[in-house]
Amino acid sequence: MKRALISVFDKTGIVDFARELENLKFEIISTGGTFKTLKEAGISVKEVEDITEFPEILDGRVKTLNPLIHGGILYRRDDEKHKETIEKMNIGSIDIVVNNLYPFEETIKKEGVGQMEIIENIDIGGPSMIRAAAKNFEFVTTVIDPKDYIKVITELEEFGDTTFETRKYLARKVFNYTSYYDTLISNYFNEITNEEFPEYLTLGFKDKAELRYGENPHQKAAFYREVIDRKGTIADYKQLHGKELSFNNINDSNGALEALKLFSEPTAVAVKHANPCGIGSGETLLEAYQKAYDCDPMSIFGGIVALNREVGLDLANKLSEIFLEVIMAPSFSQEALEVLTKKKNIRLLEIKDIDNKDYKELDMKKVMGGFLVQNRDDKLFDEDLNCVTKKSPEKSEMDDLEFAWKVAKIIKSNGVVIVKDKATIGIGLGEVNRVWAVENAIERSGEKVKNAVIASDGFFPFKDSIEQLAKAEISSIIQPGGSVRDEEVIDEANKNNIAMIFTGIRHFKH
Repeated sequence: MKRALISVFDKTGIVDFARELENLKFEIISTGGTFKTLKEAGISVKEVEDITEFPEILDGRVKTLNPLIHGGILYRRDDEKHKETIEKMNIGSIDIVVNNLYPFEETIKKEGVGQMEIIENIDIGGPSMIRAAAKNFEFVTTVIDPKDYIKVITELEEFGDTTFETRKYLARKVFNYTSYYDTLISNYFNEITNEEFPEYLTLGFKDKAELRYGENPHQKAAFYREVIDRKGTIADYKQLHGKELSFNNINDSNGALEALKLFSEPTAVAVKHANPCGIGSGETLLEAYQKAYDCDPMSIFGGIVALNREVGLDLANKLSEIFLEVIMAPSFSQEALEVLTKKKNIRLLEIKDIDNKDYKELDMKKVMGGFLVQNRDDKLFDEDLNCVTKKSPEKSEMDDLEFAWKVAKIIKSNGVVIVKDKATIGIGLGEVNRVWAVENAIERSGEKVKNAVIASDGFFPFKDSIEQLAKAEISSIIQPGGSVRDEEVIDEANKNNIAMIFTGIRHFKH
């Protein structure tokens, strides 16, 4: 008689599955709560301790860790020495292992959970059993997902056993599962010991969403979500309308959210190809959106718009005037939805905690052969802003400089941004030298550039950029400082009656 060992925390479908195994003449072994569930359902089942002749001990911490269990799972059915050992030691074969683990993931997500409860939800016996069974997949079937119950029963009924390919598929799921489970545990211990850069870096993501393709149609792609700290992120969206999100939609929307979180007043961020094409703040969200739109009315077409207040009817009417790929907001009024959902393909995303900034995640960049890992760039200014010129900014200019500095933080280097009245009017970004970035920003600002302010994500290495800004009649500059030619740059600003602020911190973004 073949035997199945069943011990599951998630008991979804387990009674029906066990009953089917019983009908197929399997002897069923179980433990603890699973044994009780199956017994109460009228299924013939033996307890593990009836097999091991050893009781569960240490409040259930030790129950399946026994040679009479693991020997029955691990022995090779085609190895005569293994078979002799099994027969000599009177160890029965275990042909199917059905197990899912203690809910460590759910436990660490609970509000106010204590360390003792977390530690007690680190499963030991379960991972040992399913890893053993998956290692011996040539002969043993391992089931960790209730979705696979039907597949296993169907093959058992049709062939008398599961197929080799199915056992290999199930083993693959086991090792992905246990790797993910152990990653959650290791990351928890890294967190409680304040270890940002451990000796071994493991990443835990789940909830895969298949995407139609990647950045380009010939690339395959998927979207995985992190376990915790999702609130207010692109992974936390609820789609209210429109086509499914694409790889580029998700990437661009993430960039828009990253920028939006820097602002507390009503703000609109417009993004195209992962770069901001307009950002505005105002008394109302409608005013903020109009400012973002006016920065670059051409590039915003087909772009992403992120907003940090509820979208009402007036703004919805304005947004509906052009084609947009995605609109994100914490909420949409019913009237706004009635307007926007008339557009078949626009994606409307509700992100309730859109202003959440409390993330513990690291910033990672994939390179060939490895990962670059760093702290998130969550520091805006150094402790004190330092005016280094004879002229100081007016109050309104200082407000615009701070706004411009926030935008400079999230644009691609080399990057500069020209701002007037808390609205971007010209952005120069992703250039290989700062002079070109300045030239582009001035050109894109047009006539509005006079008396505007500019922010630069890195220092000005020469005075040539200041000369251009003086010709454009820029009133104030904010930049990190730190060049060996700072004095030359400051002298040029004084010469042209331009106020200049040093932040003491730079914001390169590559």
